[in-house]
Amino acid sequence: MKDFKYKYILILLLFTSILGYTQQDPHFSLYRYNMNIITPAYAGSNEHLEAVFSVRSQWIGVQDAPQTFNFNVNSPIGKNVGVGLTIVNDRVFVLDETHVYADFSYKLKIADKLDLYSGIKAGGSFLKIDLNKVGITDDPLFSENVNTFNPNVGVGFYLKGEKYYVTLSAPGILSNDRFEKDGVNPVSASDDQQFFLGGGYTFNLTNDFKLQPSVLTRAVTGVPLTIDMTASAWYKERIELGTNYRIDESVTIFLTTTFIDKALQFGYAYEHTTANTGSFNNGSHEVMLKVSLN
Repeated sequence: MKDFKYKYILILLLFTSILGYTQQDPHFSLYRYNMNIITPAYAGSNEHLEAVFSVRSQWIGVQDAPQTFNFNVNSPIGKNVGVGLTIVNDRVFVLDETHVYADFSYKLKIADKLDLYSGIKAGGSFLKIDLNKVGITDDPLFSENVNTFNPNVGVGFYLKGEKYYVTLSAPGILSNDRFEKDGVNPVSASDDQQFFLGGGYTFNLTNDFKLQPSVLTRAVTGVPLTIDMTASAWYKERIELGTNYRIDESVTIFLTTTFIDKALQFGYAYEHTTANTGSFNNGSHEVMLKVSLN
C-alpha cells in the first residue's frame, strides 16, 4: 500500500509537469530554420518556396521523454503576399498534441533592400491525453481520457534588410483554458500569451567566411524570461558550424550543410541541459532537412 502511494504521488507529479509542458510552444535548437513557428510574418520572406522537416528527441535516456516532429512550408504568392503552413506534433508519456496553423504575410517595402513583413496566423492545437496508460482507476482525475481542440491566432512583424533581420511576434494571442479535471487532486491547464523579440546580423569576414550571430527572447506570463543566444560561421555558404546558449537552461552545438546548389540543406544539433534536469538525461538530438525551390 505504501509503495502504491509513492507511485501515485510520482505519477501525479509527472502528470502535472506534463500539463506544464503542454502550455509551451515547441522548442527547437535550430529555431532559425523554424521561424514560421515564431512569427507568421516570415512566410514568403525568402522569395521562394521552402519546406522544412525536423525531428527532435529530448532527454535521451529517459523513458517516454518528449519527442517533437515538425513540418512547415511557406512561399510567396505574387509580389507582396506570402503564405505558410505549420504542423507540429509533440509526444511525451501519455500526451499527444498536434499544432496546425496557417500563415499569411504582406510585404511593405521600406527602402532599397529593406522590407517589413506583417503577418497573421490562425489554427489551433489538438490535445490527446491517454490516461489509461497510468493504470489508476480509483481517482476521477485518471478515469477519463482527454481529447480537446484549442483554437488560437497570432500576429507578427519581420523586418528584413540585406544583412540583418528583426522579429517581433505574439504567435498565441488567446489565453485558452485547455481543460480542467476534478479528482482527489484537481488539475487544470491553460495557454498563456507568449511574445518573441529577436534579431540577427550577417558579417562578411572574407569571401569564403561569414559570421551570423542572433538572439531570441521569449516572454510568457508568469514564467522567467527565456533568452537564446546563437552564433554560427559559414564556409562558402555550404557548411555552417554554430553554437547556442539558452541562459540557465542549455548549451547546443549544431552543424548544417547544403547540397545541389542550396536546394537541400541538412542540419544536426546536440543540446546539453545545464539546468537541474541535466543530471537525469543524456541531452537532446535534433535533425533537420530543408528543401528550397527557386
